[in-house]
Amino acid sequence: MSTSSPEAVKKLLENMQTDLRSLSMECKKKFPPVKEAAESGIVKIKTIAARNTDILAALKENSSEVVQPFLMGCGTKEPKITQLCLAAIQRLMSHEVVSEAAAGNIINMLWQLMENSLEELKLLQTVLVLLTTNTVVHDEVLSKAIVLCFRLHFTKDNITNNTAAATVRQVVTVVFERMVAEDERFKGIVEQPPPVQGNTNRRSVSTLRPSAKDAYMLFQDLCQLVNADAPYWLVGMTEMTRTFGLELLESVLNDFPGVFLQHQEFSFLLKERVCPLVIKLFSPNIKFRQGSSSAASPAPVEKPYFPICMRLLRVVSVLIKHFYSLLVTECEIFLSLLVKFLDGEKPQWLRAVAVESVHRLCVQPHLLRSFCQSYDMKQHSTKVFRDIVNALGSFIQSLFIVPNVGNTAAVSSPAGGSGSGVQGAAQGGQGAGGVSGTLTTQAAFEYRGTWIPLMTVSVQGSAKATYLEMLDKVEPPSIPEGYAMSVAFSALLDLVRGITSMIERELAMEEEAAAEFRETHPDQEWKPQPGAHLVWEEMVSACWCGLLAALSLLLDASTDETATENILKAELTMASLCGRLGLVTPRDAFITAICKASLPPHYALTVLSSNAANLSSKAYSIQGQSVQIISPSSESHQQVVAVGQPLTAQPQGTVVLTAKNIQCMRTLLNLAHCHGAVLGTSWQLVLATLQHLVWILGLKPAVGGALKPGRAVEGPSTVLTTAVMTDLPVISNILSRLFESSQYLDDVSLHHLINALCSLSLEAMEMAYGNNKEPSLFAVAKLLETGLVNMDRIEILWRPLTGHLLEVCQHPNARMREWGAEALTALIKAGLAYKHDPPLAQNQRLQLLLLNPLKELSNVLHADIRQKQLECVLQILQSQGDSLGPGWPLVLGVIGAIRNDQGESLIRTAFQCLQLVVTDFLPTMPCTCLQIVVDVAGSFGLQNQELNISLTSIGLLWNISDYFFQRGEAIIQELEREEEALQKQAKEKGETLNRPFHPAPPFDCLWLCLYAKLGELCVDPRPAVRKSAGQTLFSTIAAHGTLLQQPTWHIVVWKVLFQLLGSVRTSSTAADKEKIESGGGNILIHHSRDTAEKQWAETWVLTLAGVARIFNTRRYLLQQLGDFFEAWEVLLNHIQSAALSKNNEVSLAALKSFQEILQIVTPVKDSDKAGDALAAMGVPPVLIDPLSASGPGRPLVRSDSLVERLTRYNGAELQAPPPGEESALEDSALWWSAWNTWYRTGTESTRPPSGPTEKFSFIPSQPFLTALIQIFPALYQHIKANFSMEDLKKLGVILHGAVSVPISSDASPFILPSYTEAVLTSLQEAVLTALDVLQKAICVGPENLQVMYPAIFEQLLLFVEFSCKPPQYGRMETKHVANAKYNQAEWVALNYVPFAERSLEVVVDLYHKTACHKAVINEKVLQNIIKTLRMPLGLKYACPSESTWKLAVSSLLKVLSIGLPVARQHASSGKFDTMWPELANAFEDFLFTKSTPPDNLSIQEFQKNEAIDVEVVQLISTEILPFANFIPKDFVGQIMTMLNKGSIHSQSPSFTEAEIDVRMREEFSKVCFETLLQFSFSNKVSTPQEGYISRMALSVLLKRSQDVLRRYVEDERLSGRCPLPRQQVTEIIFVLKAISTLMDSLKKTQPENVDGNTWAQVIALYPTLVECITCSSSEVSSALKEALGPFKDFMQPPVSKVQNGES
Repeated sequence: MSTSSPEAVKKLLENMQTDLRSLSMECKKKFPPVKEAAESGIVKIKTIAARNTDILAALKENSSEVVQPFLMGCGTKEPKITQLCLAAIQRLMSHEVVSEAAAGNIINMLWQLMENSLEELKLLQTVLVLLTTNTVVHDEVLSKAIVLCFRLHFTKDNITNNTAAATVRQVVTVVFERMVAEDERFKGIVEQPPPVQGNTNRRSVSTLRPSAKDAYMLFQDLCQLVNADAPYWLVGMTEMTRTFGLELLESVLNDFPGVFLQHQEFSFLLKERVCPLVIKLFSPNIKFRQGSSSAASPAPVEKPYFPICMRLLRVVSVLIKHFYSLLVTECEIFLSLLVKFLDGEKPQWLRAVAVESVHRLCVQPHLLRSFCQSYDMKQHSTKVFRDIVNALGSFIQSLFIVPNVGNTAAVSSPAGGSGSGVQGAAQGGQGAGGVSGTLTTQAAFEYRGTWIPLMTVSVQGSAKATYLEMLDKVEPPSIPEGYAMSVAFSALLDLVRGITSMIERELAMEEEAAAEFRETHPDQEWKPQPGAHLVWEEMVSACWCGLLAALSLLLDASTDETATENILKAELTMASLCGRLGLVTPRDAFITAICKASLPPHYALTVLSSNAANLSSKAYSIQGQSVQIISPSSESHQQVVAVGQPLTAQPQGTVVLTAKNIQCMRTLLNLAHCHGAVLGTSWQLVLATLQHLVWILGLKPAVGGALKPGRAVEGPSTVLTTAVMTDLPVISNILSRLFESSQYLDDVSLHHLINALCSLSLEAMEMAYGNNKEPSLFAVAKLLETGLVNMDRIEILWRPLTGHLLEVCQHPNARMREWGAEALTALIKAGLAYKHDPPLAQNQRLQLLLLNPLKELSNVLHADIRQKQLECVLQILQSQGDSLGPGWPLVLGVIGAIRNDQGESLIRTAFQCLQLVVTDFLPTMPCTCLQIVVDVAGSFGLQNQELNISLTSIGLLWNISDYFFQRGEAIIQELEREEEALQKQAKEKGETLNRPFHPAPPFDCLWLCLYAKLGELCVDPRPAVRKSAGQTLFSTIAAHGTLLQQPTWHIVVWKVLFQLLGSVRTSSTAADKEKIESGGGNILIHHSRDTAEKQWAETWVLTLAGVARIFNTRRYLLQQLGDFFEAWEVLLNHIQSAALSKNNEVSLAALKSFQEILQIVTPVKDSDKAGDALAAMGVPPVLIDPLSASGPGRPLVRSDSLVERLTRYNGAELQAPPPGEESALEDSALWWSAWNTWYRTGTESTRPPSGPTEKFSFIPSQPFLTALIQIFPALYQHIKANFSMEDLKKLGVILHGAVSVPISSDASPFILPSYTEAVLTSLQEAVLTALDVLQKAICVGPENLQVMYPAIFEQLLLFVEFSCKPPQYGRMETKHVANAKYNQAEWVALNYVPFAERSLEVVVDLYHKTACHKAVINEKVLQNIIKTLRMPLGLKYACPSESTWKLAVSSLLKVLSIGLPVARQHASSGKFDTMWPELANAFEDFLFTKSTPPDNLSIQEFQKNEAIDVEVVQLISTEILPFANFIPKDFVGQIMTMLNKGSIHSQSPSFTEAEIDVRMREEFSKVCFETLLQFSFSNKVSTPQEGYISRMALSVLLKRSQDVLRRYVEDERLSGRCPLPRQQVTEIIFVLKAISTLMDSLKKTQPENVDGNTWAQVIALYPTLVECITCSSSEVSSALKEALGPFKDFMQPPVSKVQNGES
């Protein structure tokens, strides 16, 4: 209920009356005046109550009177009365019914009581009520009231003192509160500011309002009192303590800062009075040095006094906190003092309170910022902020280094002191588990044997002091161990926390502002206030060294996980802040500290020394303030959680990781994860450290680059505790997340990260050189991981990333490069598979960028890398093959980058890729890449590691050609589009278009590339490849050649086919003749392929055949090319050189090709297609005549080739010749060219070796020669029109040569079935066929050809001679086939008999046809025939074959039956004169041969042979003798002699007895004789000459008989009993038979035809016959009977002599 409510007023009145009554009662006896006054007071109150409505106001007005009785009561000094009165007065006061005057009276009365020391507590109470309830008391009254309280503070009574102190405090507060209220009241009113006087007198308070004035006076006097000066306003003060004064000052300053800031007068007081006072009071503390003896100094040094010192520090804290802006200079001094108090030489307690004060500053970041701005950033000013931080740092260091002096002092201090110390410790470190070293592990710092416990001193962010609050202590308390450290530690943490959070808040605000600004002004650039940044940077620069020094030391010394965590957090926030502000050195320094802490002791030095060296030199001596850097100690009592290998080049011992290391590592990960964007170059430090930790922990990279716990490869040296084992997956996970979070970094930071990883990797590579140790793959794995998560902006990091990985791929350490390749290929695959925006299909540049490293891998020589590369290509093809587009050339380049030194498996993998491309992707790739596919397939053909691949790749080329064929249209269109674009480009650049086979159209170029590749493969060193490639080349040209345009064929012929032929020829001729041992393993090589030469031969054969076939099938098309004739000549030249090669297979095949191109029918052209190549060239008709009129020679000589002539006439613009003629002309030129080739080939191949033959001289094979000769007839058909005698001679030489060639003995069984069979070899048949063709041609040809007949006869007769005289081949020794050994390299002469016989038959036939030709007569052909036949006829039984002489005889008979009439006809011309002696000799040689018949001749045979002889004689008798008058006489004589000889002596002496009668050739003799006789007694004697012949013959015969008989008789007589020799007996029998025959003949003949002389001779025989009767031989006897019988016809009586004589 309110004091002014009616009820309250009523109550007040009642109470007052009651009080007054009580008073009057008390004073009734002793103090009557008082009683009276009380009673009148009651009346007064009643009156006031009755008269006034506003009773309280009336009461106040009359308060002096109302109060008077009570004041009098107090004056009695009677306790009871006094108490009653004071209570009543208080009641009045509380109802605010006391006026100013009354108040003054009350105060005066209270003063008296005070002086009498009465009711002191009540007094204080009353004053308090008086001052707090209203504001009536001011000025002197107020000062008096205040002094009263002060006086009561200094009584003997403790309670009073304390109450008084409390009251004073309250009163002082009230004074200032009044002033604040007053200001509030006048706030709205604008006052005229008073004119500012210069240095106003400190009493000049005229400008102040009443309450302010009171406050001013009070404050001023407080300062005076503390300074031990007399107060101006508080008159009556008797006693005062500094401590109390300082407390009051502090409370005013702390509670009413506004007063001092708003009023100049007060500010002035602060500057002029307070600060000097504080500085003065500090002096003993500044000068004092602990441990220095006072004797040494002249004046005794005042010892620092704890209570004052502590209070001063509190005042300073308040001053700095609230009035920093007013007292900049003064604060600089205060702060410097504070820093000095932390000095190690100061007393322990002083340092403790100083640290507490510093802590108070540290929790006010804005204040710290102001320091920095006001001092550190100003020139010539103390670097206060920096000093504070450094001082904290030094302080912490000193605690570890200096022996704890404070503690020893505390222990030996008196009991009371130590008690208070313990009490302080208990306050400071509750829950820190006593200091007495119980078993509970207490949070502490330990460093080099110094152990400092850590206490919980205050809540984070608030500086709750312990010793600054000990206002009751007079003695310095003992500071518990670890307290100062704990406060300093908190101060450091709070400092870091405050600064970083403040700056980060402001940075965030700035960034927001920037974003807003950009939204509103997109075109302008945001410019931040430079001021703010400068301050931040300065703050960090000023504090980082000290912080780092202290934190590093603490981190090293910390044994408590939480403390460690806090330190690490501080370092991390500082590092991140430095990074955000772009302060590289401090950032790196903090990061280095964390890194070092992560690694085992001393380890860090090796790894980070390179990074830290430059820091430590700069870092810790910044701006002259030396900060001692303590190197980490190794003697930590940390829990070991892992033992592992250090990552070094040289193997070392193991290293140990502690729990703290792992904790630091996690901080490091955290730093990298959350603040990666600001790390910049310090990524290197972070990553290097992580790499080493990962290594020590034995984490190994797995797929995708994540690190998984893997057993260390080095062996069992990695030991992990279970604690860390459970941590490992987490660490590994964080590591991965760290790199995943790189996707949130900006481009620059990302580059820093990549660069750091690259340089790390370079170090790892360095380390892995030259040894086979497991390398550190951390960097490579993480590069991969980073690349994978940043696919969306892969372009910006692709080059550095892949560039580095490519280097890794070339590293000699297999594991290293394997991972390099793994990373690279994974990135490429991921890059291609990633859904980029825009897609790769529309971003060619990116696609090529992604594929490029794949191509670069081809330069690496290591097979394992190439294997990875190719596997990657295979996977890319399988997954992205359809969408490679412009990337195809790169991919194909990779597939094709194979070398022979790479080994099979690589080539096999690459080939798989190619197969995939050819089977699946040809349609999806740009047509411009098809040529590359061809090249790549070709390169697989050429590799020599794996034959099967080479062969399969040739198959692929065939498939590719099929694809070209099927998709021709589409390919042509696309290529032509591309071509136009290229040409346009080239034109713009002013260059010519440079591509292979230009200017052929692009599609044709594609084919040409294919052909050229196959061409290269056709000369591969491996026969199988050559064979396959050759077949494919010719098949493709055959199958798809129609697609080519006509001009392209020119390139095909010259650049592909002839070039190929040339190279094959060169290789074949140079090929090695050494025998190849069976080809690897157990493959047997056939003997026909067992040398390189033989294998090349096969290739040559294939190639030549292929080219010939193309010429054959595409003849018409090729003829339309301008230079067909040259091409023809070149082809023939190739055929010739192949035919003349020393290899039977090649030479034979060459001839087959020759045959193929000659069996060509000139294509029939439509009548409208008059133009052919010549017509197109405009050949003038003039040319035709001179060509055809070029005489008997060939129409074209080779040196003056058709085309040369054509070009000569080319200028003349004349019309083309009619098609028939010109094609004939063209063709004849070609055919003659072919004939020349044939002739050269024949001449060369059949020319016998000159000089003594070597063993190995080459002799052409039979099939070759056969084929050669077989070509002639076909060829001749085309050249017969101009075939001259000269050509015939040439032909003859070749035919003769060919037939003369012997056969190798090992081939003979195949060519000669058996010697005895009379079979012609195919060669011999061919030769005869050739002559036959010629002869037929002559037969139907014009007259001028007939002169060739004799030449043909000559040739044939030469062959006939072979029957008896086989031809010699040079000086070569040939053996008879029967004697040759099959397996020796000997040459065997052929059996020429069948050939000679066949030739003879031909001769006879031909002669039959041509006997009457003039040329045949003139050239004495008949004589030559006879001359040739003489040899077999003469040899007869000595002939190599019996059939020969028989055939010779029958041929002779046939020829003579035709030839003799002709000879008789031309007898007069003398052309046959020389023939007759030849004929006679022939008869002579045959009928009386010198050879004896063989012993084994059977009788039947003999009789047959005799019949032949008889036939010859009959021929003589029918064809020659009847025409004796046309025949030379000598010849007839020779014939007669011969008949004569035959009729008598013809027996062979070698017959057995039994055969004698048969073997005597009796039949023959008989015929001879009969013929002789017939012509002797011919009744048709037409010429005396003939008669003469017969007479001569008879006389010769008879004379001979006479001789034989006589000799027989003689011998018979002499021999006695012995029988005569067989032949003599035979002879005599024959003679006897001849005589009997003669007798018969004479009987038949007209007597007048017989010469008388003959008769005489006949009769003269008779006696001789009689003589023979005595012979003993029965045969002779029987013959004699027959001979003697006919003589009876002569036994007539003699006629007259006259008659006789007549005759």
